[in-house]
Amino acid sequence: MPVPWFLLSLALGRSPVVLSLERLMGLQDTVRCSRDLSCHLWEGDMLCLPGSIVSTVGPVLVPTRLQTELVLRCHQKTDCDLCVRVAVHLAVHGHWKEPEDEEKFGGAADPELEEPRNVSLQAQVVLSFQAYPSTRCILLEVQVPATLVQPGQSVGSVVYDCFEAALGSEVRIWSYTQPRYQKELNITQQLPDCRGLEVRDSIQSCWALPWLNMSADGDNVRLVLDVSEEQHFGLSLYWNQVQGPPKPWWHKNLTGPQTITLNFTDLVPCLCIQVWPLEPDSVRTSICPFKDDPRAHQNLWRAARLQLLPSQSWRLDAPCSLPAEAVLCWRAPGWGSCQPLVPPLSWENVTVNKARKFPVLKGHPNLCVQVSSWEKLQLQECLWADSLGPLKDDMLLVETRGLQDNRSLCALEPSGCILLPSRASTRAARLGEELLQDLQSGQCLQLWDDDMGALWACPMDKYIHKRWALVWLACLLLVSALFLLLLFKRDHVKGWLRLLKQDIRLGAAAARGRAALLLYSADDAGFERLVGALASALCRLPLRVAVDLWSRRELSAQGPLAWFHAQRRQTLQEGGTVVLLFTPGAVALCGEWLQDGAAAPRAHSPHDAFAASLSCVLPDFLQGRAPGRYVGACFDGLLHPDAVPTLFRTVPVFSLPSQLPDFLGALQRPGAPRPGGLREMAEQVSRALQPALVSCFQPSGIPGPDAGRDLGRGTGLE
Repeated sequence: MPVPWFLLSLALGRSPVVLSLERLMGLQDTVRCSRDLSCHLWEGDMLCLPGSIVSTVGPVLVPTRLQTELVLRCHQKTDCDLCVRVAVHLAVHGHWKEPEDEEKFGGAADPELEEPRNVSLQAQVVLSFQAYPSTRCILLEVQVPATLVQPGQSVGSVVYDCFEAALGSEVRIWSYTQPRYQKELNITQQLPDCRGLEVRDSIQSCWALPWLNMSADGDNVRLVLDVSEEQHFGLSLYWNQVQGPPKPWWHKNLTGPQTITLNFTDLVPCLCIQVWPLEPDSVRTSICPFKDDPRAHQNLWRAARLQLLPSQSWRLDAPCSLPAEAVLCWRAPGWGSCQPLVPPLSWENVTVNKARKFPVLKGHPNLCVQVSSWEKLQLQECLWADSLGPLKDDMLLVETRGLQDNRSLCALEPSGCILLPSRASTRAARLGEELLQDLQSGQCLQLWDDDMGALWACPMDKYIHKRWALVWLACLLLVSALFLLLLFKRDHVKGWLRLLKQDIRLGAAAARGRAALLLYSADDAGFERLVGALASALCRLPLRVAVDLWSRRELSAQGPLAWFHAQRRQTLQEGGTVVLLFTPGAVALCGEWLQDGAAAPRAHSPHDAFAASLSCVLPDFLQGRAPGRYVGACFDGLLHPDAVPTLFRTVPVFSLPSQLPDFLGALQRPGAPRPGGLREMAEQVSRALQPALVSCFQPSGIPGPDAGRDLGRGTGLE
């Protein structure tokens, strides 16, 4: 795969931002100042002695800001050195003190005392320059005219050319006055090397420098050194350490041109590259191109390792320094994660490649070390697992000590620390008394002790063995009892097996269908037969149908209201549907219940579940709980859907058999049958309803055996 964080042909030799520098011809230092100021550079360097801060008796000049600029000081056009130009900005500090007599008596001051206020100010400004291995101090004399002497006013700047410095070096500059009236100003600057300046043709030390380019090549990185043939140079790859000297990784003297291949997994943030020509006093160019790359940071964490050392010590080994915190954690068998022991322990900052002491007294295989960076877990290892064996099923007790010898104990579990004793349902809570007795009898191993608390590891092996012994004994007794029962009840067992087989078959068949509860008003015997035919046809789809016609015995024993309550609750809990079959009698009965309770409902048959159910059905509709749980239906020619009370039309109301496919779709589980399957089921139900429809409508004056067939026409089922 390509290395995404390297742009193809990313130039390390020439920086994308290069500086074009001003050229100064000649070797003499110079000074110039702003308009209205006069300045003078003292010859020769002086001793760098800032001295102590003294108080002022009037206005003085002080430096307020330092600015630097890089220039080239050239002996010839192609023979230049890097030089630092310094600009010092000055301002007036302090003010004239009023005479005490004038303040006391309010009189005019002596004119002779006002003369100093109209004179110019003069200051000696020191510039101190330090660049390893040399230090220079020069003295500038500046004079400000009286017209500019106003307390707090900036008067201008003085520019000094210039301090010579080496490419790539770090320089420090100080500025103060002599005598010194305030803390000195200072500035530190890292000077660029040959890569960041347009100086390859101006500074002779950059002429023979190997220029380095880098490109991506699949999973590798190619370093291409752009040098002439037969040129000898050195190449070094090293890890730049924050603490301590650089750590070399690879070094070789080569002859140009060369191409070096690196694997991208070897790249870490502190990996730096240094090249230089093999000549005396040659300039070395270093660059660390991976320090801000996120994938290099991922490689660093993959290379990091935790190592157990003698004397309860450990160390985080990594090629680079990294910000990290560590803490001990406890991991028991079967736990998905390691529980940090915070509190009583705390997170501690980690220094890479430096040994650290464990806060514990003794090691334990369940004690592990977690290392996090920016609140993200990066590394976790159980360092004692190799020396002390695999994880043990021990319970860790955490003792917390407070003021006045107050002590509390809790057992560490995946859900947290459970106080002992406790009534919780966890394993530690059930064995709380036994664990406390083990602790008092000295059976627990103390891992850590401090003024704030202690850690104890209590073995759980004996409780596990005791529990399994009881389980095996119970299983043995159960098998023995079953064997004896089979011997004495052989014939009965065969009958039970047959019944069990039938129940399993019936249960499997019932599990395939959805529950449906049919509620209707028994207007006459013909309509009851029609409802029975509908229920039987629905059972063959299959649907699990409940109807009072098939539960006369339970209805008489429990009463219509109790029977409906039980059937409704079971149907809705199983995700089924309650079907309200409306007839003229059912509509009239609903009207009685909806008349604000003014008229008591008329007496009904003891088996009329519809009348009993209205007391529970109506609240569901009035409170908006009916959609998705109820559907309505009526029969063609017996009742039009518009005749159903408005309250009940908040759920779908189907006309049968003309809307049988939609009706059956509402009763099925979502996505169970395809549209073609619904039409086939609707045809089956329609054929089963034809005889009952004919029988139901003959008493109403609809003649002939073809009446039921006429009712089925126009439904899309034929």
